[in-house]
Amino acid sequence: MAASVKTVELPLVEDTEEFGRKLGEVVRAGDLLLLAGPLGAGKTALVRGLARGLGVQGRVSSPTFVVARVHEPAEGGRGVRLVHVDAYRLGGHLDELDDLDLDTELVDAVVAVEWGEGVAERLNEDHLLIRLDRGTDDVRTAQLIPHGQWAARTLPV
Repeated sequence: MAASVKTVELPLVEDTEEFGRKLGEVVRAGDLLLLAGPLGAGKTALVRGLARGLGVQGRVSSPTFVVARVHEPAEGGRGVRLVHVDAYRLGGHLDELDDLDLDTELVDAVVAVEWGEGVAERLNEDHLLIRLDRGTDDVRTAQLIPHGQWAARTLPV
């Protein structure tokens, strides 16, 4: 069951990345983040910030063609891996999602799934759904919809 929805206004791409960084400072191994929204809404920008907040290695870019990228902890980081998944090309095929073995990754990594709404919820009933949108004025908004134990967590809003 979803708890109360929180909305954050993110006028610039830099604001989206900064919000992701703050989120990266509070997430922990085992967390599942589902990112939803149209092209250009800021899903990958949010994950770039998330990676910075976690302190992981490697350049964060959309994993559209490789489906998933693993970013190992950098020296001085929080010691938690980031698994960045793009479920767009999976087309809702749950068996392809199973092939990624993400339930195993959820033990010791933060898993962020772009285009994850309606596809990846079954990986963990405790997840944070982040719906991103980009208005006609180019201002982005993020709706944070906590599920399960996320309802009791403090979010950086």
